[in-house]
Amino acid sequence: MEPDFSPLDEFLGDDFDGYLISADGTDSNQLYLSGFDAPDPYTTLYTPDGIHLLVSGLEYGRAKKESRADTVSRLSDYNYREKYTEHGPVVGKAKAIAGFLADHDIEAVATPADFPLATGDALREEGLSVEAETENVLSNIRAVKTSEEVDHIRDAQEANEAAMRAAEDLIRAADVADNGVLHYEGEPLTSERVKEEIEITLLRHGCALDETIVACGADAADPHDRGSGPLHADEAIIIDIFPRDKETKYNGDMTRTFVKGEPTPEIREWFDLTEAAFHAALDAIEAGATGKDVHDAVCDVYENAGENTLRADPSAETGFIHSTGHGVGLDVHELPSLSQAGEELKPGHVITIEPGLYDPDIGGVRIEDLVVVTEDGYENLTDYPVELVVE
Repeated sequence: MEPDFSPLDEFLGDDFDGYLISADGTDSNQLYLSGFDAPDPYTTLYTPDGIHLLVSGLEYGRAKKESRADTVSRLSDYNYREKYTEHGPVVGKAKAIAGFLADHDIEAVATPADFPLATGDALREEGLSVEAETENVLSNIRAVKTSEEVDHIRDAQEANEAAMRAAEDLIRAADVADNGVLHYEGEPLTSERVKEEIEITLLRHGCALDETIVACGADAADPHDRGSGPLHADEAIIIDIFPRDKETKYNGDMTRTFVKGEPTPEIREWFDLTEAAFHAALDAIEAGATGKDVHDAVCDVYENAGENTLRADPSAETGFIHSTGHGVGLDVHELPSLSQAGEELKPGHVITIEPGLYDPDIGGVRIEDLVVVTEDGYENLTDYPVELVVE
């Protein structure tokens, strides 16, 4: 199923002849629009009549086979080497792109906000109108997933569940030393060792990640502390895994909080409260609701229990100190936002629900599932138990 680019057509209107991206395949808008992944920058032109690629000769054959483009051209078709030699890499390539645009009768283009400035200036020198848009047009289109995209995310989340299970099993198998440090096979069980197990498991399931979070005790009080060193009994261990499928490039995202041993009364109370906030958020999800509505449902639970939130105190450093969630797709953080500025939720939005509480004197607790908004509510793409104590 192809994406619906009609909102992009509407945006272009009578003001622009096309939409231009110059980036490599790690740029999610480039990957999404072109349907093609390459390690070096290439050019994609979108017009209401078709999608056109300008690539190096090295990528030409693969682009013709793999991309969703209606036409594929080579830089050599526009004498790029001669232009490079005479004008240098930036201006030379811009002159080649200008020739490519002329062949498609393009005089005015819109670009993403992060379009290369030097390239844009060089294209203007060639007489083209180049204007960066700030409406996040493609990001908003990407936020509404097709059924095929939802399946890709579901697959990534299944791999994520296998990795979480491997991490939990490692903690479960650990012994507790006299000093409270967890030991596995005679060695201290560290954050780094658990991350290694997570990464190996993900690779076996066709996924990879650059980093993950295994944070224990005071480290877990910082939501984005990756964690390091030995893990301890009776302390909360936050594990947050966000892998990317190596083939489809779509992401998963899930967090669980575990305690090996006996949680403190504060951690137990926080876990139960966070689970209640988690379910309140799920209950608030429906098409037509906003990300703000879902975020407010979480804040209500926490504030009614006397916990601090950023909604109540924008300068808060403890309590619920982040948004309730975000979109997931080709990027692990994308639209929509589940925050005080959260926009309307639409069927096809894939979002995280991840309430949590944090205080260096106590530790941290977070629970996160990945769900897709449907016409009549939501479908949870996560099938993993929510349990605090690992026995």
